[in-house]
Amino acid sequence: QVQLVESGGGLVQPGESLRLSCAASGSFFRITRMNWYRQAPGKKRVLVAASGNDGTTNYPYWLLGRFIISGDYAKNTVYLQMNNLQPEDTAVYFCNIQARGSPGSVVVDEYWGQGTQVTVRS
Repeated sequence: QVQLVESGGGLVQPGESLRLSCAASGSFFRITRMNWYRQAPGKKRVLVAASGNDGTTNYPYWLLGRFIISGDYAKNTVYLQMNNLQPEDTAVYFCNIQARGSPGSVVVDEYWGQGTQVTVRS
């Protein structure tokens, strides 16, 4: 059993910032990737930030550098710093991890958090 607990969502005004957190616990050997997705009402879930345990990070170009992902692989925790938030950033944000189940396994399993609501409005 793997659990992802997200926190940090809320209601903010345009131009403000928020920091989301996601802590993973349970039965896995090692996390290989930690990511953040979001899903706005009536739209598909999309990737907004990705990190690997090799230190790499990736973002979609349309975010224009406003979001920063930080993965603490020693603590199995990932953060998403969101700056200059705009109404179009309103969505449910989901934490996603990929992890190996055991030292000898090459299989990577994927897990999702329950989501945290971020609302941006004046």
